[in-house]
Amino acid sequence: MGIKIFKPRSPGRRAMTGYDFAEITKDTPEKSLTSWIHSKAGRSNTGMKSIRYKGGGHKRLYREIDFKRDKFNVPAEVFSIEYDPNRTCRIALLHYADGEKRYIMAPIGLNVGDKVLSGDQADIKPGNSLPLGLIPAGTIIHNVEMRPGKGGQMARGAGAEATLVGKVGKYCQVKLPSGEVRNVLSVCRASIGQVGNTDNENISLGKAGRARWRGIRPSVRGQAMNPIDHPLGGGEGVGKGHHPVTPWGQNCKGLKTRHNKRTNSMIVKRRAKRKQRK
Repeated sequence: MGIKIFKPRSPGRRAMTGYDFAEITKDTPEKSLTSWIHSKAGRSNTGMKSIRYKGGGHKRLYREIDFKRDKFNVPAEVFSIEYDPNRTCRIALLHYADGEKRYIMAPIGLNVGDKVLSGDQADIKPGNSLPLGLIPAGTIIHNVEMRPGKGGQMARGAGAEATLVGKVGKYCQVKLPSGEVRNVLSVCRASIGQVGNTDNENISLGKAGRARWRGIRPSVRGQAMNPIDHPLGGGEGVGKGHHPVTPWGQNCKGLKTRHNKRTNSMIVKRRAKRKQRK
């Protein structure tokens, strides 16, 4: 995986960087594992906007990813490494010994021709999937389940890695990419290795149009709005001294919004606080 730098032939190209796609071995997705998805444009099931500044974007096929890894003790071979427009990491197409095909997230070190196994007897090597109770402490993992059989929900982005730091009774302590240490049941499954495409965070879009291709619309500052639209709007000049709030008046820097007492006991250590810019 490398980063491609463009010659500054135009203002949009001057700061733009992209992928060189050196690791991609197949251009078209597996037809049996794709489906159409309708763009929701940040709206809920009632049609109301739940996330602002989303909409448009390029059409794309959804690749059905096997997050559950529930095909146990059937060996598979990595047939190809492919690009997925729906996520930041690369995906690997597996051909199982019984003829079935599935996609998984491609971790670092997984190459075409490698053997992958999901089961209690699997080796500790990238791409294999095991219950947390059978993974040695200190192992780098990804695609971690929160509930047994539900499928991996944690550490799935490009370059993400979680660490199995210890085992206490029926729980395993997992350090997540955010720095949070969380108790997870030992029967929950996880995949070995760090998610690939670690250079994703170093990509510079370079121009506004490239963000629109991704379905990201322009965002407007609260100070630039009218008083009726935002608490920080209006005024004859640039207003200073306001506390940062959302359009609905809720504090938006440092306010805790988590309200889930049921799982509070599962968090061993909270994630580190972000440093505020001066």
